[in-house]
Amino acid sequence: MALFNTTSKSEQSDAGLDQITTMIAQGAVLDGPLTTREGTRIDGTVNANVTVNGSLIVGQEGKITGTVTATNLFLAGEIQGNVSVTTGKVEISDTGKLIGDLTAKTLVIDENAVFQGQCTMTTEKTSAETAKERAAGGKEE
Repeated sequence: MALFNTTSKSEQSDAGLDQITTMIAQGAVLDGPLTTREGTRIDGTVNANVTVNGSLIVGQEGKITGTVTATNLFLAGEIQGNVSVTTGKVEISDTGKLIGDLTAKTLVIDENAVFQGQCTMTTEKTSAETAKERAAGGKEE
């Protein structure tokens, strides 16, 4: 398994993602769950669930078989499993392939991308909606 730190400004500005601090290199295979606290890039293969408390980039050669949870997701490779990005953005590039259900706040799918599954969009209340509920006596925030 090859893990190393990297910072690529072009990828960060292109995808608008966090700084990448963890990487699974092309050719590496991880057969077990992966959990990271910051931006992560996968160019190898992960055969397990992936949880990233930051942005996740799956490069063109990257493949994940398992459930994925992240703050943001840029998919140029392949994911076979359900994906949850409830507060951030999911972008599936023209080479990306997602086979599984998706929960996301924002979704961008490029032409020629593959997405097979159901999509559930999450919403956050606006400050106006919250203020209206408070004025009406609602206690939800």
